[in-house]
Amino acid sequence: MSRPKLRYSDELPAHADLVVVGGGIVGSATAFFASRAGLDVVVLERRPALATLTTPVSTGAFRLQFDNAEEIALVREGIDLFDHFSERTGLDDWDIGLRHGGYLFCSLTDATLERSRRLVGRQREWGLTDVELLSGDEARQRWPWLSPAVLGARYRAGDGWLDPKRLAIGYARAANATICTGTEVVGFRLTDDGSRVHGVQTTRGPISAGAVVIAAGPFTAQLAALAGVRLEMSATPRQKMVIPDLPAIPEDAPMTIEEETAAHWRPALRGCLALWTDAATPPAEPSDAPSIDPGWAFGLLEPSSDHALARVAPFWAEVWREGSVSWYLQAGQYEMTPDRRPYLGAAGPGGLYINGGYSGHGIMASAAGSRLVVDLLTGRGEVGANPFRPDRAMTTREHDIL
Repeated sequence: MSRPKLRYSDELPAHADLVVVGGGIVGSATAFFASRAGLDVVVLERRPALATLTTPVSTGAFRLQFDNAEEIALVREGIDLFDHFSERTGLDDWDIGLRHGGYLFCSLTDATLERSRRLVGRQREWGLTDVELLSGDEARQRWPWLSPAVLGARYRAGDGWLDPKRLAIGYARAANATICTGTEVVGFRLTDDGSRVHGVQTTRGPISAGAVVIAAGPFTAQLAALAGVRLEMSATPRQKMVIPDLPAIPEDAPMTIEEETAAHWRPALRGCLALWTDAATPPAEPSDAPSIDPGWAFGLLEPSSDHALARVAPFWAEVWREGSVSWYLQAGQYEMTPDRRPYLGAAGPGGLYINGGYSGHGIMASAAGSRLVVDLLTGRGEVGANPFRPDRAMTTREHDIL
């Protein structure tokens, strides 16, 4: 069976049923679901290629261990799609690098241990019954490399990770949408009274459209402002350390997270990916080239650091002492909303929709989020039943730390 190819176009179409602004994981997923709904879709990406800004800088991870029922449902739908990606998309044997390696949250203090117990109790009320609460000794029986300082852990085997670039390109291939790269949206075409969007203005000319979805990652709020829509969203710098080759990494290790600091790592390549985002990191302007800070890597690797990976897994201290490990850093930005939940749905003039603000959860949540946005714009979804609508009241979250 042949695979659909990406439909790049050197000619800017004059008209489309739907224009999707942004060609990352979220824009590609939007195009996939919109095409399946029967819409003629054009994807506009201002960079020379799809999925080259924030998508490839992510860890590609997914989990159901959330602190609210709505996001659990959102991600559960996405994982079901990941598990049946070739079948659902019609892509013959398309490999998205799917691995259900599990998520292991490790507590080093009584306070986070109790917080985890409360969280798992709520998750069970919401129907998430396969999260295990483990004592420190029980966790070390399964993963002997854990520190004696680990007092307890919560673990779900069905969580895991995938290749985000392969996933995004898979969506785009299956979408059968027209893709225009090197095309920046610089404005929106509005009716004379400003009540409705009927297209976009780009650096290559105008396109008329029945609807427009902004799915531009950290630039989503800036683009929405061009249509007079104000979104509370901040671009927060993040970094990822890639260690391509590290024999010390257990190949069967789960995603391993310290509850206290959210420093975490998972197997990748012949080594691992390692991450940590300081909750106090100030927002920055959206950027195509976020800065890389070499000192950030030392915070994870040096055992004396207050968020060192060695706090949970002591073999990291030996990695540091040996001094021969090679790594490189990638930088990106989280698109943070006040309640760290995405904006999904209509905003501002009629015909304008937002699909963004995933706050670091875009890989795992954007499948169902994009399906929801398409349902809303085609009239198949109920606006009042949407807990992620852009004009919702914001709430404070106790637990979600990643």
